[in-house]
Amino acid sequence: MGITTTTSSYIPIGLLGVLFICIGLYQVMKSLFGDTNYFKSPLYNQSINQQIYDKKILSRRPKIVVIGGGTGLSILLRGLKLFTTNITAIVTVADDGGGSGVIREDLGMLPPGDIRNCILGLAEMEPTMEKLFQYRFEDGSLKGQSFGNLFIASMNGITSNFEEAIKRTSEVLAVTGEVYPVTLENITLYARLENDTVIKGESNIPIKSLELNSPIDRVFIKPKEVEGLKGAVKAIEDADIVVLGPGSLYTSIMPNLLVKNIKSALEKSTNKKVYISNIMTQPGETHGYGIKDHVDGILKHCPKIKLDYVIANNGIVQMDAYNKYQEEGAQLVIPKNEDRKYLQKKGIRLIEENFIEVKKNYIRHDAVKVSRVIVDLVAKKPKKYFI
Repeated sequence: MGITTTTSSYIPIGLLGVLFICIGLYQVMKSLFGDTNYFKSPLYNQSINQQIYDKKILSRRPKIVVIGGGTGLSILLRGLKLFTTNITAIVTVADDGGGSGVIREDLGMLPPGDIRNCILGLAEMEPTMEKLFQYRFEDGSLKGQSFGNLFIASMNGITSNFEEAIKRTSEVLAVTGEVYPVTLENITLYARLENDTVIKGESNIPIKSLELNSPIDRVFIKPKEVEGLKGAVKAIEDADIVVLGPGSLYTSIMPNLLVKNIKSALEKSTNKKVYISNIMTQPGETHGYGIKDHVDGILKHCPKIKLDYVIANNGIVQMDAYNKYQEEGAQLVIPKNEDRKYLQKKGIRLIEENFIEVKKNYIRHDAVKVSRVIVDLVAKKPKKYFI
């Protein structure tokens, strides 16, 4: 169902107003970029010359491609940019819920939400600017919509296509690396449940899976023969390491792997490939899953993709943070002996540590710690992680 006619008629007017705001914001940010004091390293409080030197050093660091979507991916990007500027994020465009879903349906453009989060994860901006881009309107026809989504929608309106809109937005926000939508085509994610019911739409899949009490058997996209962006394919080919996740297995990571030439590039590439397992299971999507089940899900859909490593958390969460997740039906994903044996049989090495970081009772990966592991793997220092 689309939004109502009344709401629909007001959104273009709102977007026009936002566009004028964006033009003014662009000029403000240009002036900010002109002030070299703006470019303060997140790691050091140093002189401008030292900062320039640091950026030159970071530009020689590993080429890392990260594939997925959702909050987990954007958090990892914040850690990776402290170690290298050679980062490419390939992001799903299968999202059809929330503010992104409204924009997708009303304006006929690709959903901007996951891409917005990844851009912000790689951006060099003041906290106020980040708050602005994450701000959600609380009233009126734009209620629930984020300013960042509207900014990207406005940029999409004044550029030739969505790829160009993302590129220009990244330039405005001084993004480290590249952010690519996995495809420019309008794809829809479907899931076939174990009871043979087919569910249409990314946001509907976990809801219907729970309602019908039937786990996901496999997912697929329509149209099936879509092409991924050439820049994304080239990034995979040139990468030192490709990282899958973290993120929702079937609704954030898998839609990217089902795009024809992205899947082919991953199958043919000889670079290292890492899967980062979620810390928690997700009701309606990976309920009851262990490490083995997550990896199985990937290999079931993409049997020719060779995974070299799995990064998994083995830390325990403090109970006050964990209780909320348990009430929602989520559980910790901790490596077990059966997982270790399974991975060993597949020739996949397991890296397990306490990767938990809890902020405001939300359980997340420690982005810096995980990023350091990824960089070490490229530098051929994996022995420290294995017994």
